[in-house]
Amino acid sequence: MSVISLRLKEREMKRINELSKMIHKDKSTVARELIEYGWEFLMIKLYREGKLSLSTLATRLELSVSETLDLLAEFGIESPIGYDDYLKGFEVFK
Repeated sequence: MSVISLRLKEREMKRINELSKMIHKDKSTVARELIEYGWEFLMIKLYREGKLSLSTLATRLELSVSETLDLLAEFGIESPIGYDDYLKGFEVFK
């Protein structure tokens, strides 16, 4: 694991401290999780804006296409793949 030193604003530190207390995790873990959530959010935003393909999104999130579709559904983003296409893909996979 690498180490990085950051200068955080008072507001950012306050948020990390608050979240750390709320979810009973240490500040380093909270910071790493926030970075991961931020990465996911930005990648999904780029996908929604048409700047990433579904396969590129899946690769950047280190998920399968199926897992990525499930994640998109959690955020209310419609799948570009219809159910019939999904089933055809499943058949090809077999």
